Amino acid sequence: MKATYHKYILNFKRPSGTSRGVMTEKETWFIVLEQDGKKGIGECGILRGLSIDDRPDYEEKLQWTCDNIQLEKDQLWEALLEFPSIQFGVEMAFQSLVSESPFLLFPSDFTNGAKSILINGLVWMGEEAFMKQQIEEKLAQGFTCIKLKIGAIDFDKELQLLRFIREHFTPEQVEIRVDANGAFNEISALDKLTQLSEFKLHSIEQPIQKNNTDSMAELCKITPFPIALDEELIGVFSLAEKEQLLLKIKPQYIILKPSFIGGFRGTQEWISLAKKHKIGWWVTSALESNIGLNAIAQWTFLQHNLMPQGLGTGALFTNNFDCPLQVLQGQLWYKKELDWAFDFNLFK
Repeated sequence: MKATYHKYILNFKRPSGTSRGVMTEKETWFIVLEQDGKKGIGECGILRGLSIDDRPDYEEKLQWTCDNIQLEKDQLWEALLEFPSIQFGVEMAFQSLVSESPFLLFPSDFTNGAKSILINGLVWMGEEAFMKQQIEEKLAQGFTCIKLKIGAIDFDKELQLLRFIREHFTPEQVEIRVDANGAFNEISALDKLTQLSEFKLHSIEQPIQKNNTDSMAELCKITPFPIALDEELIGVFSLAEKEQLLLKIKPQYIILKPSFIGGFRGTQEWISLAKKHKIGWWVTSALESNIGLNAIAQWTFLQHNLMPQGLGTGALFTNNFDCPLQVLQGQLWYKKELDWAFDFNLFK
């Protein structure tokens, strides 16, 4: 078996903002496996400043992975514990290699076009007018769940945006999730949650910075509406540590990004613990290309979670790969009649 890795830069159609800053491009890497005339592909995607494996030796570890590909999936997963995005890429590449087609990883009613995945519409941070425009677009597109990035513009303006939505749509018509990406400070967080609660929100992701577990546990205990952990899960590797974190903080939800938490196997560990401790969960992408998004979507469908998932990110880039994934009326469909616009020769 031969393995190679290849860097690819994804360009955003328009600058995309969170409380951590604005992104115009995103790096990703592909692992390509070749054996007996067949090829498989996996995606290793990091977000700078957020992924635990955003480190100087990342490409060195990718090369090591390719040089040691004979260890195969399970042994490599153990060896790559501190590189969750490479764990994911390796899992995906091996699954791709043994599949009927490189992109049909988990055949189901989703991949045969019979069923869809409910997803949220993502509204990026920006000037008030830009955010309002995005909200109106998402609602016109038929989304019944929207997620707003908050914490970067004036908080009162963010409250006004939420008021604008609620003046036109009831909580039964449109579910609103907000994501602070750790933007609130520990002292004012509860006051802000109380103000936000007026708008009957579904949940807030990561209101305060990760690693403030005492404060987060207290917030989860007294919050007026549900809190979902996201960044908090990054860098928690062992099953025992994962359970310890959930038992201490007792969140209402956890959000699972396979590229951040060790691929399908790492995500499955979190799901098992969430079910055990009666914590809700959903899966989201971490701004992968359509190659990674496709794998995540196919796997997520098999988990039978009926909540809206965070998988509507494929249209963000100018140079993504055209594929059968289509967003229609707030749902992700796999249109099997559409072909993949991808050529392995791109990486020669």
